[in-house]
Amino acid sequence: MELNKKTRFIVFSTFYPFRGGIAQFSALLYRALEKKGTNVKSITFKRQYPNILFPGKTQFVSKSDKVDPIPAVQILDSINPLTYLKTSKFINRIKPNVFISNYWMPFFAPSIGLVSLFLKRGIKKIAVLHNVIPHEKQFLTKFLTLFFLKRNDGFVVMSDAVANDLKTIYPKAKYIQINHPIYNQFGAKIERDKACSLLKIDPNKKTILFFGFIRTYKGLDVLIEAFNDLGDGYQLVIAGEVYGNFKVYDNLIQQAKNKENIYLFTDYIEDSKVSNFFSVADVCVLPYKSATQSGITAISFHFDLPIIATDVGGLKETIKHGETGLIASKADKNEIKDLILKYFNDNNKLKFVEAIQAFKKENSWDNFAQKIIDFSKTL
Repeated sequence: MELNKKTRFIVFSTFYPFRGGIAQFSALLYRALEKKGTNVKSITFKRQYPNILFPGKTQFVSKSDKVDPIPAVQILDSINPLTYLKTSKFINRIKPNVFISNYWMPFFAPSIGLVSLFLKRGIKKIAVLHNVIPHEKQFLTKFLTLFFLKRNDGFVVMSDAVANDLKTIYPKAKYIQINHPIYNQFGAKIERDKACSLLKIDPNKKTILFFGFIRTYKGLDVLIEAFNDLGDGYQLVIAGEVYGNFKVYDNLIQQAKNKENIYLFTDYIEDSKVSNFFSVADVCVLPYKSATQSGITAISFHFDLPIIATDVGGLKETIKHGETGLIASKADKNEIKDLILKYFNDNNKLKFVEAIQAFKKENSWDNFAQKIIDFSKTL
């Protein structure tokens, strides 16, 4: 049942002009709620991170990046407490029925948590939890996270891993678990030969894709070592901006006997170019050492591309072993290599694609938004 036009949802998150996976997720959620007639409004940061704390090249989309320019009010400065109260007052004047925030790391617990604390009684507060315990643990992680969690009435989680972390830290939490919806803003696949030409890679080799921000916990080093044991008929495409130091990976590549078959695209991948990478690939590999869930699975499935991943966090909840991909027990180069060989030798792609297409129908943004609306009525 859709809500009345008078119902007001406010979504707080990183939105345009900020970039990244959380911004993409939140834009799609905003549009899905908008279609439900919820009279939704959006708020974002005036300053998300101080530049000194940001590990990438820029926090903002480029002029050439084709993204959905969500009309979000830029008001909250993550390190300026005066804007916490200002943001709360702004929300209170609108008098929403439901305030939805997105949470992914303890750095934002004080700012978003205090905004929620200052909201008037009667406003239902729901947090979409992308992580509860961050991949790179920090000082006061548990304290800050619990502070944020206690400021909310309910939570949305997208994996068993996040649900278990939530129950461990805040046993009283009321939550709903929904699968991560499939990203659909990247357009359709293009002809493989055309994509190979654009990326200047060999169209005749079996192509393995590593996609997403390059961070230590994602196990790119394991994949490079595994790839080094494959034959000349394989090529590895690494696509994503580096967060941290790339030296360890570069050393592994320079030592690899098949380094000429490794292609690097280590700038931020704009939305308009994402399809190029998934159109050339035969399989996406996520050799993560730790995880909760990954938005990369939602992108890969959008392009009907099977995944080989490790059994960490909630990855195997989405990537069903032997159905939509293959799961390694851990981030081990030999296991990853063996699964890559199995995937190609068994000709699994067609069977996996059929299962992925069925999964996509069940996990739409429309269904995701409706479940949040229904959940809000129970709080």
